[in-house]
Amino acid sequence: MRVGVVREVHPGERRVAASPESVRKLEKLGFEVMIEAGAGVAAGFVDSAYEEAGATMSDDLAEVWKADVVLKVRPPQAFPDVDTYRAHAGKHEVDLLAEGAAVISFLWPAQNPELLERLKAKKASAFAMDMVPRITRAQKMDALSSMANIAGYRAVVEAANNFGRFFTGQITAAGKVPPAKVLVIGAGVAGLAAIGAARGLGAIVRAFDTRPAVKEQVESMGAEFLELDFEEDGDGGGGYAKVMSQAFIDAEMALFRQQCDEVDIIITTALIPGKKAPLLVTKDMVERLAPGSVVVDLAAEQGGNCEVTEHGEVIVHDGVKVVGYSDFPSRMATQSSTLYANNLVHLLHDLGGAEGWDVNMDDEVIRGAIATHDGEVTYPPPKPDVPQTPHAKHASQSPKAMPQTREESAHGVDRQQDSAGLARSLVALVLAATLTGLGYFAPEGFLSHLTVFVLACFVGWQVIWNVTPALHTPLMSVTNAISGIIIVGGMLHQHAGHETSLAGILGAVAILIAMINISGGFLVTQRMLRMFRK
Repeated sequence: MRVGVVREVHPGERRVAASPESVRKLEKLGFEVMIEAGAGVAAGFVDSAYEEAGATMSDDLAEVWKADVVLKVRPPQAFPDVDTYRAHAGKHEVDLLAEGAAVISFLWPAQNPELLERLKAKKASAFAMDMVPRITRAQKMDALSSMANIAGYRAVVEAANNFGRFFTGQITAAGKVPPAKVLVIGAGVAGLAAIGAARGLGAIVRAFDTRPAVKEQVESMGAEFLELDFEEDGDGGGGYAKVMSQAFIDAEMALFRQQCDEVDIIITTALIPGKKAPLLVTKDMVERLAPGSVVVDLAAEQGGNCEVTEHGEVIVHDGVKVVGYSDFPSRMATQSSTLYANNLVHLLHDLGGAEGWDVNMDDEVIRGAIATHDGEVTYPPPKPDVPQTPHAKHASQSPKAMPQTREESAHGVDRQQDSAGLARSLVALVLAATLTGLGYFAPEGFLSHLTVFVLACFVGWQVIWNVTPALHTPLMSVTNAISGIIIVGGMLHQHAGHETSLAGILGAVAILIAMINISGGFLVTQRMLRMFRK
């Protein structure tokens, strides 16, 4: 199979869908790679670097589009009316796609129904990188997070470029410089990246998000998490926020208005899938900011979080600079192209590579990302099923056996409990019989020691594995719990008056070693936590 990588025709787009490194990985998957000449120049990848990696370069755009799989960054679009594409004037990129081929790019299918119809007519398998499910298994393909991470970092760079002071506070012979105060609205991937970059530059950072669950993430990075005295969770699932109630929004806006009197820089990252970006910074809030302040609006492409944002522009409103760029990842084209290309490699690997290519519609990741396939529009994907326990799965496969009333369900639970109780009784009976039999043949005292050993195993198991890892990793919690039990045992030997006996000496040594282990556990944990603080 041949993979084609085309140059982006969208004005100002510098990214490319392949790097020399990703070309090598694609070849290991069995693909032949053809790249349009000059496709990676704006991203810092010259043609010779691709050729050294094993790719074939082509000056014929149409030839590259005839590949079995076409990789892009932006959604396919009509060719712009410029001299470079004069030969394709009036055509759409999809017109050059081979029938039945696959195309992988950002598609934004909810906003581009006409594009889906074009791809459907070509019987194309179109994969939307913006629709890859945000689940653990698909993290390596999550191009949205890759780009959001870069956008958040670049937002701070743009803010620093437009801000007239240092981010970090300084005391010099020439005078005192206060640290900049930064407010990040939205603590998703982009927001957390912005927090990390701003803290790295020495700013005082505050953050707000409608999802209380991100509080620990924000605080672990050294920022202050702003909270509302309002009980409503903004988690919309899949790592996104949801639309909040009007009462919550009013309280939220009052908080932002108050913060505008104190902060120097505001970075907004709030987006809701399939909807216009929520308005969070009104005109009057911008006017409350001190002259020289900066607002960076990462949602400019979808209407903007700031009321005065102008898409693609940097404007000055009442002395405040408002940055409305929509190409933050493209402004770091080398880095963003490298990460995006790796996301594509992982998706192609999950599709089976060149030898085992299989568009498996039963695969949750593939089904979630595919927008058109085999002459049909497959967007939107079905909602994932609620995970079931093995018992629930068995019941769902046997409708007649499923309880129909609350009483029947309760009886079913009782039957399960009775069965479990019977099993425990049988185990206890066998164990008692075994111990009784051993009592006849074992040396004197063996039975009592064995009984203590069995009870110790049971109690120890319950004590150790029920320890909650509040301050440690789960493994560290278990080892510290074991060490705690060892200390108790050693103390009991000491208390029994065996200080000078072998048992007493071994007990003292056990106490010492266990204390060293516990102390080391806390030191290691604190060191790990400090790695996430600036």
